[in-house]
Amino acid sequence: MPDGMNSQRPPWGSILAILGAALIWSTSFAVTKVLLGQLPPLTIGAIRFTAAALILCVLVRLQSGWRPPPRRTVVKMLCAGLLGITAYFGLENVGVDFATAADAAVIVAAFPVITLITEILLGQGRVTVSRVAGMLLAMAGVWLIVRQSAESSAPHRLLGDVILLVAGVAWAAYNIAASRSGKGHSPMTNTYYQTIAGAFGFLVLCPLEWRSWRMPDVAGLGMLAFLAVMCSVVAFFLYNHGLRRVPSSTAVNLLNLVPVFGLISAAAISREPVGWIEIVGCAVVIAAVVLGAGYGLPVRRGRSRTVAASTTPSPAVVTEPAATSAPRSARESAHGENAEA
Repeated sequence: MPDGMNSQRPPWGSILAILGAALIWSTSFAVTKVLLGQLPPLTIGAIRFTAAALILCVLVRLQSGWRPPPRRTVVKMLCAGLLGITAYFGLENVGVDFATAADAAVIVAAFPVITLITEILLGQGRVTVSRVAGMLLAMAGVWLIVRQSAESSAPHRLLGDVILLVAGVAWAAYNIAASRSGKGHSPMTNTYYQTIAGAFGFLVLCPLEWRSWRMPDVAGLGMLAFLAVMCSVVAFFLYNHGLRRVPSSTAVNLLNLVPVFGLISAAAISREPVGWIEIVGCAVVIAAVVLGAGYGLPVRRGRSRTVAASTTPSPAVVTEPAATSAPRSARESAHGENAEA
């Protein structure tokens, strides 16, 4: 059991680390949207995570007394990277393309529920009234923020929804795998091996887009650098740091603040108008995240049994948690960090 997991509430330092990751990821959507005009999505992922892996290769070796983990641990970290970077982002990008923006936002807001269910099935999750209520309330708040995109139509909407749900399972599996593989090792080391695997996965897939390859301009190179350094190195480092002492379902729940950060940045930077309903949606999400971050009262099974305390801490997405195709950039950040949507 990681340190601090037996306390009633997650430590604030870990929560702040995850919030920092969410804040960074919320800035990536507008950057990615512009960059997609120059490069296809899988290629962006390949360049982004390959550059991030090279940066991490240097940084990880600057750690005092650093030594590679045992081979078995490295394999676990690499598997986590394939789940949380290649599988999650790949599935999410395809799902967002098929589904409506509102569908994508609400489904990705449900990722904490999927993660909690996965934990319970593995005998590691803890159901509490406050956590479940917070998750459901967050879904409602996200819906208020992105509700106008529900008017969009999509010919393969159901297929997109199913793919997004599968992406949610991949993100849940990543969070659990990352929390296990990272025990006893620094977040930098964990992030490094995950990024290597994620980059490899995208390098294998990106030749499918070779017909769309071209050299990006100077601005495009700058955007790629931002995605690689801030969104892939710094944000993933913070998220992995938080996962060491925060349950995975709680960590994913905190990522519901990404659309709130995105809406604020859109209003401050792009001067986009923000309606009262969207403001209410932000307030609901914030209240839901605060409610879901605590453990509260456990839901009882039978007469006297309670679900065991969580022993494990995406994207999503992710969620680096993910950008949607919503009509406004603020709504594109409604469901976690998506580097390639």
